[in-house]
Amino acid sequence: MLMIGSRLITGAALLAGLAAAQSLDFEAYRSKVEPIFLKKRTGHARCVVCHSANNSLFQLQPPPAAGGSWSEEQSRKNFTSVSRLVKPGDPAGSKLLKHPLAPEAGGDIFHNGGRQFTSQDDPDYKIVADWIRNGK
Repeated sequence: MLMIGSRLITGAALLAGLAAAQSLDFEAYRSKVEPIFLKKRTGHARCVVCHSANNSLFQLQPPPAAGGSWSEEQSRKNFTSVSRLVKPGDPAGSKLLKHPLAPEAGGDIFHNGGRQFTSQDDPDYKIVADWIRNGK
């Protein structure tokens, strides 16, 4: 078991996250996916606001100063957290996309942060889906 922030991660969950991270492209994540977590979406808080302060599996580092970005070390920690929610090659089966997607578009029924994606045609949804799809 390992403590990440205030969250206790079991060995199996840690190994699954590491395996997923090894098959996903960090540079594509950092340049295309990670900025989405900082983006203000109409009617919603930015992902980083809740996911840097809560105790969920999706745990982000504290937000950078306004207009800034995370350091490489912080991005790698975010990448490890995000990778635990991804099934490489399977966007539809990945909690990272399914949880914030509206149920009528294929998402699950619960997300405290509202429906960040109302459809699978959302440009940000497509960016994340492409990154996951390209995982091996």
